[in-house]
Amino acid sequence: MFVLKLVAVAAIAALSNAAPAPIKHVQHEKRQTPSSDWVKVARIEGTAILPMRIGLTQSNLDKGHDLLMEVSHPDSPKYGQYWTQEEVHDLFGPSEERVQAVRQWLETSGIDGSRIVHSDNKGWLAFDATVEEAEKLLLTEYYEHEHRHSSNVRVGCDEYHVPEHIQPHVDYITPGIKLTPVVKRDIKVARRSTPPFKKSTHHSLPLPETWPQLPPAAGSLPADVQGCGVNITPPCWKALYKLPDVNPPSTPANSLGLFEQGDYFAISDVQSYLTEFAPYVPLDHLPIPALIDGAAYSEPANNTDLVGGEANLDIDIATSLIYPQTVTLYQTDDQIYSPQEVALVNTFNTFLDALDGSYCTYSAYGETGNDPSIDPIYPDPAPGGYKGKLQCGVYKPTNVISASYGEAEHDLPFDYTARQCNEFLKLGLQGVSVSFASGDFGVASAPGDDSSNGCLGPEGKIFNPQYPSNCPYVTSVGGTQIYADQTVLDPESVMQVNLGGAAANFSSSGGFSNYFPQPSYQQAAVAQYFARHNPSYPYYSEFQVNLNTTKGLYNRIGRGYPDVASNGAYMPAYVNGELGQWFGTSLASPTFASILTLLNEERAAVGKGPIGFINPVLYANPGVLNDIVNGTNLGCDSGGFQAVPGWDPVTGLGTANYPKMKSLFLSLP
Repeated sequence: MFVLKLVAVAAIAALSNAAPAPIKHVQHEKRQTPSSDWVKVARIEGTAILPMRIGLTQSNLDKGHDLLMEVSHPDSPKYGQYWTQEEVHDLFGPSEERVQAVRQWLETSGIDGSRIVHSDNKGWLAFDATVEEAEKLLLTEYYEHEHRHSSNVRVGCDEYHVPEHIQPHVDYITPGIKLTPVVKRDIKVARRSTPPFKKSTHHSLPLPETWPQLPPAAGSLPADVQGCGVNITPPCWKALYKLPDVNPPSTPANSLGLFEQGDYFAISDVQSYLTEFAPYVPLDHLPIPALIDGAAYSEPANNTDLVGGEANLDIDIATSLIYPQTVTLYQTDDQIYSPQEVALVNTFNTFLDALDGSYCTYSAYGETGNDPSIDPIYPDPAPGGYKGKLQCGVYKPTNVISASYGEAEHDLPFDYTARQCNEFLKLGLQGVSVSFASGDFGVASAPGDDSSNGCLGPEGKIFNPQYPSNCPYVTSVGGTQIYADQTVLDPESVMQVNLGGAAANFSSSGGFSNYFPQPSYQQAAVAQYFARHNPSYPYYSEFQVNLNTTKGLYNRIGRGYPDVASNGAYMPAYVNGELGQWFGTSLASPTFASILTLLNEERAAVGKGPIGFINPVLYANPGVLNDIVNGTNLGCDSGGFQAVPGWDPVTGLGTANYPKMKSLFLSLP
């Protein structure tokens, strides 16, 4: 059953004023089609309490894309002239008129002003209300919704209304037509024995008892790169992408940020990796802690519930490739919330809060600050929870940030993802490069995500794009591999391996978004792909398509991903004290992010600023990447997409050629 927040209803009722005179209302949002997975059941009792949030329409969001291109496109005279955080805040901030108009409506509707909480920049208004009050305010009805295939329960309405004169000022109200998950704040949810694929994109196998015979050509290579087709190590990555053997001296401001959620690194595991595979790194060269909302720095290797491998792998790769540059660990949320977020809904809100104080409070695309039905609430009332306040704007973002977490685009409402995507745009305006792993199930999502095979539609055949790779303002990184009979001198192929069970088709994710259009910097490359290598599948050309009626399998006009790729197969690493082999685009993202960090170091050495949002530069100069032309990303009972000459929705523009990238980025202002 639905568990509601307990609040003294009498105290709220005592603050209510007399009902105002009737005013003209208009429909603000309406659910277009019933969910195939959620069944509306019981009406919520009128005395229960809902945490209400009203998002206020933001300013200048329509200008964001063009402004980002001004500082990111290599042909722009303003390339590299990044904005300060204060300038970004001023550009997108809401107007005082909007705040006052909505506040007046609430107060005249019986919500006493003392009950309304607003942020310093007045980006949102929040208050607790009884269901009876909320339904009267919005002319709607709230229901529980039960999931057809699980015990999950969500709450929402089919439509709601606001006064006609208020509608232009309101972006979105929650709870609303978005079905919001119910999280029992006082119960700790244990992590699954293996990390869910849709959240933390990696998988492992034990080391083989016997190794394949080395390819004949390997004999002429240095010993540490002879077996890269079955054991990818730092020397292999350096050889593949022509990285320097010795990196330039470290610039303190040029740390590589790693996002982690619900998974912690073990110091002993990382030190074991460095000892064996990167002995040039001192064992005390550990990540700089940037702990968010009560997060722990590390956990013992024997804590298998919290050390699942993701954080270990990210730190292993980044530390070994960029030393003496540093790694900054953005570990998010206390140990009450973080396992819940991995098991239920993976979001980046508290992380973005900590980088940008205004993100805690501003509204965009229907989302206002943190969503109390999805995101953590601090102080955390649960036993052992973080008792401090939500951390807002406490960390300056690093020049490069990598995250190996994601999920199906369809898992989160468009409004929620659009608001976060807008925040990634803001980071780009400030000169920050953000990379995400593209995912590991080809054109599908993880099995069991939306359907048994991870695909969309009533027959489970529609391709299932991934978030945040669908966002036009991040760099999505796909996966590649070397075959066992090849060497680092051979071209790479699409990462596709049979790891058995649910991971029988473990391959680089790619495709086209159902939420976001193709950005200007990508349009020519995608048009060329369709002109030369047109897939044979039926398609549709619309956003937020009706998956129950469309005959197409993918969105022809959606943002294509990934943008680039890196090797993500057969990495030996220690997790829980044991050495195994690991696979996934979660290896690819920190690898590519490490290369961007090295490029920033080269620019810093000649007095230039960071490279920032790199996609416009790379799409304008694809020759600085190694094109991948072999392999496919299967899924949804299809052959997926084929890697072909030029950009493709499997490995993007290709893998890094460091000398060429270095020459290009050093030539830019």
